[in-house]
Amino acid sequence: MGVRGCTAVLAAAWLTITAATACEHPRQMPGFQTCANVEQALAEGALVHYAPDPDSEMAAYLGAFRKLFPQIETTYLRLQTGALYARLISERQARSYLPDTLILTEIGFALDLQKRGGYAQYVSPEMAAYTPQQKSTPEGYYTWDNEIVAGIAYNPTLVKPEDAPKSWKDLLDPRWANNINVKLSTSGLQHLTWYLLRGLYGPDYWTRFGELKPRGFDSYVQQFDRTVSGQDQVISTAQYSGYLVFKAKGAPIAFVRPEEGLVVSPGVIGVLDHAPHPEAARLFLDWYISRPGQTTMTQVVQNYSARQDVPPPPGGDPMSSFKVLVPDDWDAFLKTHAQFVRAWDRMTGIR
Repeated sequence: MGVRGCTAVLAAAWLTITAATACEHPRQMPGFQTCANVEQALAEGALVHYAPDPDSEMAAYLGAFRKLFPQIETTYLRLQTGALYARLISERQARSYLPDTLILTEIGFALDLQKRGGYAQYVSPEMAAYTPQQKSTPEGYYTWDNEIVAGIAYNPTLVKPEDAPKSWKDLLDPRWANNINVKLSTSGLQHLTWYLLRGLYGPDYWTRFGELKPRGFDSYVQQFDRTVSGQDQVISTAQYSGYLVFKAKGAPIAFVRPEEGLVVSPGVIGVLDHAPHPEAARLFLDWYISRPGQTTMTQVVQNYSARQDVPPPPGGDPMSSFKVLVPDDWDAFLKTHAQFVRAWDRMTGIR
């Protein structure tokens, strides 16, 4: 079952959608529509973007935006989602409003920011291409900007295909002790994996997994670098996007779709309240969630778009071909965040 076939499951997590509309006469731009004041955006001349995407990826998609609007200088801050959100909240508590747009890969943080009034409501005309489950309630605070797929990866020069894990449960094999890596607790994707496998196999799964002494890392780039170089043999919660990037470079890496299913987590984007460059922020959001912007995202970030009119990332299989794992109750998932962080930090030796 693909993510787009899971809307009935996801819908249970959301309140009734409050109707919202874009401006009456959107302006046609190259490949997308906008309700932003384009002249004012160009006069603002800057855009500050916060996201957990690797630096090279942000530089690439912001560069594509700048090709269309060279008058707008773009800068960014990259931190893992948990650290990024903590930084944002700290800045806002100090009444320091620096970023214009924000990407988060943890729905719980997005909901919390919405409750705090941290988003500026802006209904983009491009949001019509997204389902209600892929948008905030009410519409206009945040929108899914990608779908992150994760499974298992390994180095085929160190692990024979017949010996490689075929399921999430196979990762408990003692042979992977001191040879497996994971993400840190600041990763929303890691939280989701922890929650889903805990539901499948009970808390004992992670107790046994912890006995393998997994190494935790901030970025998928670190995870794949270590595995390709032979410092580790296996990656748990390996991003499919990372696999595609390293595979395209000819690196020795193989990807496993676990028998139980792949974990899929949404990333979301929104315009921030008190944005220093509000019209540039709206213009960027419109472009980024449009078909051209999302096509750029899939090519650069290698994640899947939530839009159905955007093809898979280069070298990637269609989302419809994946068996996926999703929470039955997103609200229940969100309530486990503090518990996850405590358990995961102990396991990875953070504290």
